[in-house]
Amino acid sequence: MKRLIYVISLLLLLVGCSRNNTILTVNEKMQKADQLFSAKKFKKAAILYQDVVFERSSALTAVAQMKLADCYFKDKDFLDARLEYEQMIKLFPDNEKIADAYYRIGVCDFEDSLPAPYTQEETESAIRAFGIFLDKFPQDTRRTGAIEYIQKCQYKLLEKTYENGRIYFKIVDYSGSLMYLEEIMDLGNTDKLDSNSHLMAGRIYLHWENYPVAKAHLADVIQRYPDTKEAKKAKKYLKKIREIEEKF
Repeated sequence: MKRLIYVISLLLLLVGCSRNNTILTVNEKMQKADQLFSAKKFKKAAILYQDVVFERSSALTAVAQMKLADCYFKDKDFLDARLEYEQMIKLFPDNEKIADAYYRIGVCDFEDSLPAPYTQEETESAIRAFGIFLDKFPQDTRRTGAIEYIQKCQYKLLEKTYENGRIYFKIVDYSGSLMYLEEIMDLGNTDKLDSNSHLMAGRIYLHWENYPVAKAHLADVIQRYPDTKEAKKAKKYLKKIREIEEKF
């Protein structure tokens, strides 16, 4: 579909040029495309950059290929941007802009990733992409940015793990839920995912009437997260356990 739109747009452009008895040279196309890019008219600029890329005979081909990818990137069309950056790497691996292509592939994957309740293929792909970038360009000034993206992706995968545990809890598959919750709790982080996981684990062990373990998880929430909603809920469940134990 993208190619069809390009062909139609190019034909319209050529028709317009022919009416003025003007055929743009490669340099003129690049100049016009750069003007459109600067004016943030990325879709129109992409048409001309694509035309230069298709000719494959100009010293400007590599520049046009990169700018074509940048057009999609700036226009937040991250899927097509990724494909064009990959093409840049394939055709011009030694280009001075190649580090930009590797870095932006990771950004494209991150931006295209879905919220935590959904599959995280793009998130995992982003981690791999930034890992490749760090391996190939260890001295690049964007190293810190790449590491921060990886950390964001890893946290998003943790959120997905928690969502899995929450879903299993809702369908009353408590063993399945604990499998995911323990993965989070074992990390020893101090954040909302950890507090929610301990609270949910406490509720599971309360349901199983394993009161010592339930109290340990609930007490952990209260101790580590004293001024949170989770702590208030944990206190209610602890009170319930004490009432049960007092009956015996």
